Amino acid sequence: MQNNQEIIDATVAYVKTSLEGAEGGHDWWHIYRVWQLSRQIAARETADLLVVELGALLHDIADSKFHNGDENIGPARARAFMESQGLPEETIAHVENIIRYISFKGGHNDNAFRSPELSVVQDADRLDAIGAIGVARAFNYGGFKNRAIYDPAIGPNMSMTREEYKSNASPTINHFYEKLLLLKDRMNTATGKVMAEERHRFMEAFLDQFYKETRL
Repeated sequence: MQNNQEIIDATVAYVKTSLEGAEGGHDWWHIYRVWQLSRQIAARETADLLVVELGALLHDIADSKFHNGDENIGPARARAFMESQGLPEETIAHVENIIRYISFKGGHNDNAFRSPELSVVQDADRLDAIGAIGVARAFNYGGFKNRAIYDPAIGPNMSMTREEYKSNASPTINHFYEKLLLLKDRMNTATGKVMAEERHRFMEAFLDQFYKETRL
């Protein structure tokens, strides 16, 4: 089996190739940010760094949003890659579970699997969904899906089922209330909670300015 750095280098190359041409909010640079944030959080928490790095690098290798809602394709692709690298089954299964359980899913993730490593990677992924980069990603994806930016006649739905959340096509501004503003209080690690505070405040300031400019 290769050493850890060789495995990480191979994983980076695989992910970069796999995500060529991906939607801008879920491309290599999203993966890169989550990877680096995961490393920062893991340095202050107790977690297996190899599992954290692999989970961060592979967490969106095949996001279900871009595969007709199929939540199995991402874990399956990640498993096939890790098997090709000769990783032990314990590591493969752990990373596979991180990919399965990392997503918000409208707040309906059933927490069937938990681990310190999932907590770290999930916090990093959530951090990249808020703050200035979170604002940019939200509107980029909304444009990708041809959604309205804002429609005052369509309010946020705060009681969506998991299936309703997956098929939701409401204006992008609603997504702040349905997910992004909720993430600060759903961080897992002490480090993640501290890091989320400034990003959360930025989103609140952005929304204040947004409404000032739309109330003409």
